[in-house]
Amino acid sequence: MTTKNRLHFEDLEEGTVIQLGTHTISKKEIIEFAKEFDPLPFHLDEEVAKKSLLGGLASSGWQTAGLTLRMLVDEFLSKIASMGGLGFENLKWKKPLMKGDTLTGTATISSLRRSQGHPEKAVMILDFDMRNQKNQQIMTMSLANLVAVRDPNQPVEGEGE
Repeated sequence: MTTKNRLHFEDLEEGTVIQLGTHTISKKEIIEFAKEFDPLPFHLDEEVAKKSLLGGLASSGWQTAGLTLRMLVDEFLSKIASMGGLGFENLKWKKPLMKGDTLTGTATISSLRRSQGHPEKAVMILDFDMRNQKNQQIMTMSLANLVAVRDPNQPVEGEGE
């Protein structure tokens, strides 16, 4: 994959806020995901879900995280020289994403640093704040992603000091 027309480490700035668009979750999506990946009754059966702690049919937290990643790719990762994810920390599901809810949110670049051992790579940390249409926080997490450096021959900050 060529990264020539994509943003690289040098083009990114800490503090940048990425708007992630919206996705309205349907009953069909919730049930299809649950059948395959998280077959708990409150994700599969609306009547059972109404009697549960959630009070209605709710998306799996993993589905919410997957939708968030899709939104991130559509709005940001597809435009940068991403080299893949390194993992996530502090994943918290604050409220369930319920049938008919619209997921929206932001990812903020909270950290950018060149790799000391691999000058062609940098690590970007993104902090997520995902919300529903009522502006209630649904999910938070921090995601680490590798980003290509356009000019790996430039000294890594802190080298030779």
